[in-house]
Amino acid sequence: MRSPKALKLKMSPTIRAMLMKSLQDYTIVTRPDDNGTFVAYVPAIPGCHAWGQTSDEARAELVYVFEMIQEEYAEQGRSLPGDVELVIANAS
Repeated sequence: MRSPKALKLKMSPTIRAMLMKSLQDYTIVTRPDDNGTFVAYVPAIPGCHAWGQTSDEARAELVYVFEMIQEEYAEQGRSLPGDVELVIANAS
């Protein structure tokens, strides 16, 4: 009989993605961009950013970007990183 450590659970990318975190588990930053648009991004996840004509549009686009990144991580057998804590400060 195999020891429990020797058993590996094989999950499809779809199931693995379902077990991963959701966008609501992360801090989302939305700010005006230089060209009059808005950018929304997740500081904890490299490459997870989207633009829109309004703040709401940028956040809506971010949902699609997050889903693509989540799928990519699942296909690679990786877990999404944990969230980060942001410190907001004015330059003095």
